Amino acid sequence: MSVSSLFVRTAAAALLIAVPSVGTTASPKGNIVAAAQTSSVHKTLVAAVKAAKLVDTLASKGPFTVFAPTDDAFAKLPEGTVETLLKPENRDQLTKVLTYHVVPGQFTAAAILQLINQGNGEAKLTTVEGSELTAKLVDGKVVVVDENGGVATVVAADLMQSNGVIHVTDAVSLPA
Repeated sequence: MSVSSLFVRTAAAALLIAVPSVGTTASPKGNIVAAAQTSSVHKTLVAAVKAAKLVDTLASKGPFTVFAPTDDAFAKLPEGTVETLLKPENRDQLTKVLTYHVVPGQFTAAAILQLINQGNGEAKLTTVEGSELTAKLVDGKVVVVDENGGVATVVAADLMQSNGVIHVTDAVSLPA
């Protein structure tokens, strides 16, 4: 086994941190939206997906890779930001923010780590929104860096669903 292969396997194993109450099953039973709806730490995300009218899209066949911010991540935004985004007149802006967290295709932790390794320390992931997130390893953890330099750490990885994979993050990523 090569050193880089061992590194990818070790880092992938380190990412498999369990976040209680997020839908994690060995054989997926539900889709990404169903998993988020059963999560006690994604209530804000679910409300936002509903307000943006993205439920049907994210429940569709996919596959998708979703970097799903927790309620605590949304709480870190400036006061009033979430409330403003949830207003019907701001639906386009909310959709832009939410689709910036979705990458077409299924990228497991191991696949992301392999891309980071192949990219000399970073992987560019084109989002459904159309812009890029940059995945990197920082202190042995995968982080995604948004276009504004904001950093979200993956705190739980490889939550496999019928239409893709969820990676839970500790911050909301914002497109430029």
